[in-house]
Amino acid sequence: MTYLLIKSLHLLFVIAWMAAVFYLPRILVNLAEATGEPAVQARLQLMGRRLYKFGHNMFGIAFVFGLALWQGWRVFPTALPHVTAGTHWIDAKLTLVALLLAYFVWAGRLLKRSINGGTLPAARALRWINELPVLLLLGVIYLVIAKPF
Repeated sequence: MTYLLIKSLHLLFVIAWMAAVFYLPRILVNLAEATGEPAVQARLQLMGRRLYKFGHNMFGIAFVFGLALWQGWRVFPTALPHVTAGTHWIDAKLTLVALLLAYFVWAGRLLKRSINGGTLPAARALRWINELPVLLLLGVIYLVIAKPF
């Protein structure tokens, strides 16, 4: 029961974080297209700052629950199983999650650059870059479900 509760909470906060990962680059696209419209830019920058903070909070909570799933058996051996014993899919999953986190931080830095008056990449380039987390998430989902190695 404890394991399933922790796993459910981990998944809930991962979904919330991924919403921020997907939406923050879209705000950047809108910012890139809103040149010459200071009121629109100010509103988008405010939305971006709030979303970035929300995303960091959701990642932190998801990380704590994920860590409990991954290593919790060491602290609570009777309540939490050792789910990754002898498998290496978790290493690949964590690598993809690290790439998703790096992408999210990069998008946050672009937002900060915009807030400080810097320029953003072209809206078209941002649209293409916006597709990257979908592919990374697909890899994470496959690894978690299939556990191929």
